[in-house]
Amino acid sequence: MIFKKIEWRLLLKMVLLFAVLTAAAWFLVNQNYMYLGILVAVMIFLMYDIYRMLKKAQDEVQEFVESIHYRDFSRYFNVKHAPAELQPLRQGFNEINSTFKVISKEKEVQYQYLQKILELVDTGIISYETESGELNWMNDTFKRMMDIPYLKTIHSLEKRDGALYREAIAIRPGEAKVVAITKENRQIKILLAATMFQTEGRINKVIACQNINEALDETEARAWQKLLSVMTHEIMNSVAPISSLAGTLKNRLAQSNAFAASGSGNMDDLELGLETIQRRSEGLLKFTETYRNLNKITNPNLKKVFVRDLFENLHTLMQPTLDQKKVELEVILKEPQLTVAVDVNLIEQVLINLLVNALEAVKEKPHPRIVLSALHENNKLLIKVADNGGGISQELLDKIFIPFFSTKKSGSGIGLSLCKQIMLLHKGNIQVQSREGEGSVFTLLFSDLA
Repeated sequence: MIFKKIEWRLLLKMVLLFAVLTAAAWFLVNQNYMYLGILVAVMIFLMYDIYRMLKKAQDEVQEFVESIHYRDFSRYFNVKHAPAELQPLRQGFNEINSTFKVISKEKEVQYQYLQKILELVDTGIISYETESGELNWMNDTFKRMMDIPYLKTIHSLEKRDGALYREAIAIRPGEAKVVAITKENRQIKILLAATMFQTEGRINKVIACQNINEALDETEARAWQKLLSVMTHEIMNSVAPISSLAGTLKNRLAQSNAFAASGSGNMDDLELGLETIQRRSEGLLKFTETYRNLNKITNPNLKKVFVRDLFENLHTLMQPTLDQKKVELEVILKEPQLTVAVDVNLIEQVLINLLVNALEAVKEKPHPRIVLSALHENNKLLIKVADNGGGISQELLDKIFIPFFSTKKSGSGIGLSLCKQIMLLHKGNIQVQSREGEGSVFTLLFSDLA
């Protein structure tokens, strides 16, 4: 409707110009040069007026196109002070700008809404252009997960974590991979998933990274618990009859010693062998009974305790051993009023196990030192057992919590796996940081503070 008004104005001026041209031609034929001169002047004026009108309209359109190009929808075209023929045009531009402003605002709101959602999810997300590697966007979760405040291109990730970079580049749309990355000297398992989309002829790749350590820990703990239950059941069923039979044979052998005068040496060997079988069988029974009872623990007896009391009891219990091995135990507790809800017996068992391992680790050090500390961080209680021992290699860090895996020749490989199981029962976790030649730090994480 607005442009129709302009068309009518232009059509009116064209008709008027045609009428002037016709009249001028008539006066020229009749040789009436006085009126002809006047009509020529009017004709020139009309042609200039039409040119000026078209030029102004062209300039107005060019300014409007420029504002659209730079997305300057806030620009206002003054209608009141514009020439009459341009007022409808400027009014139309203002209406278009208003519509674009509403659309832009709606898109901005949707973008902000989507961005807030992506920032809240616990999945790290990164997007980049596949050809140049230029980064489009990454959320805060990815930054925290990888300890990366800024990336210009995806290739910059190679300097931070080469393994993650190679997997991110290689992963195909719709594919999922589990990748182990190293963060603060401990391994974290990340689930990678990818998708691709095309915009304006550019192919973009989106990669989602999810920390699955805790989920794997729970699954692994349940699997090992079932395995240990089956193992203890079968071992108990097998060993109990052996132990009973060995005791019976020993008693009968003692009663028949009077009839074994000629072969007393062989009978002594048989008796010694049966005693060994009985002793080892009883030891194995006690071993399996201990872990069968542990597997039955599904609901720890939680009790609110002061961390300082927990440390004091542990120090009293371990003091003779520490004095005997001449090892210094330093206790650091900056918040004496710190409390936590735990099963005291189970957590003491975990801490004793960690201290015994630390004592073993520092035995070759000229100045052995163990530090027991606790602090409140990010709504979690952290209890740490640190030593300046030989440390653990990176290859072994992700294996030390597996049952029956041990780095010691005489170790059973049970201790740390049980520590992890106990922590999972407390809805917590256990982590390790270690450097070869410098020492290790085992951290107990409790999410439920008392």
